[in-house]
Amino acid sequence: METTALARRSSFFTRITETFAPKEPIAVIAITHLLGERPAFVDAVAGLGELAALLPKPKSVDPETLNEVAARHQVDQLTRELFADAEAALAFLEKRASNRSVVLLDVGGYFAPVLGHLCEHFSGRIVGVVEDTENGHQRYLALGDVPCPVYSVARSPLKQPEDYLVGQSCAFSAEALMRAVGDLPIGRPVAVIGHGKLGRAAAATLQVKGSVVRVFDTDPVRATQALAAGYVVSASCAEAITGAGLVLCATGNHSLGFDDFTKLANGAHIATVTSSEDELDLSGLTDFYSEVAVAEHVTRYETIGHYFYLHNGGNAVNFIHGAVVGPFIHLVQAEILAAAARLAAGSLDAGHHEMTTVDRQTIAAIWLDYYRSNA
Repeated sequence: METTALARRSSFFTRITETFAPKEPIAVIAITHLLGERPAFVDAVAGLGELAALLPKPKSVDPETLNEVAARHQVDQLTRELFADAEAALAFLEKRASNRSVVLLDVGGYFAPVLGHLCEHFSGRIVGVVEDTENGHQRYLALGDVPCPVYSVARSPLKQPEDYLVGQSCAFSAEALMRAVGDLPIGRPVAVIGHGKLGRAAAATLQVKGSVVRVFDTDPVRATQALAAGYVVSASCAEAITGAGLVLCATGNHSLGFDDFTKLANGAHIATVTSSEDELDLSGLTDFYSEVAVAEHVTRYETIGHYFYLHNGGNAVNFIHGAVVGPFIHLVQAEILAAAARLAAGSLDAGHHEMTTVDRQTIAAIWLDYYRSNA
């Protein structure tokens, strides 16, 4: 990245942390993607007080970025199992931040299963959680009465530009991988499973590029929105994927399982906007299908009379190309920093919270000062 761009990014985050500076420094344990644009954000998190531990999401780590960040901060290995076991999670927090006030930054609801145990037994104090994603937002909502304040930025207006551009980037990456094996999404229907924020953007991108887009969503409200946008709205997932050359999964809730894979047209491509554990049930496939890597990040599943392609092992396809959304991602990163600072004040009741409109306007105004000319 150019030096001027790095300097602008660093200056932007400095201004955000100065504007929302916590009255008392806090310790932070942060789960995050670790791609090329992330070091400035990580440094800004550390500027809130102490970055006690950084846990990169394993399927979205750039090796050079990891080396750069690890030279300055404590980096640990993240697994779902670590925060599925209450005692293991507690031991990790005690090792990294015992007797301190801690904010947990989450991407995907990792802390949700053990949050009650941590709040009750941790030697310090869990000040609160900031969650970044819709999947994680749903996991915290499912807890009902949460034991500490939980901020979510998943549905923030400041995240909408990022969500739209992520959907576009997923469509871009899926097409790039189809091209790697001599195919294109044009010529056969494209199925988009899920018409939420990312699915909506991906569908729009594919439609503009000339694909006939079918949409399936279990939510009838979203189905009506898809119909109004000019898509073919299928009555079932099976109907949507029948004959499709590309199936882009964007539900975050196991959109395809074994029976669905068997219904795919020969040569169909499967791509997702999130992790395979959230989106696809791949169990049992290897009992009936052989796997062959036919191009980088493209696996061919084949059995007698049937074959299809899976992109990036079923994980978010846009991470192959860096998940680039430009400086718009700094909007939501700034809101995460501001939410952590608000938690540090310690005046919020346990429950679900969002940043105020005024705070979001402040963040957007600062962002415009730095990026308006490039937007």
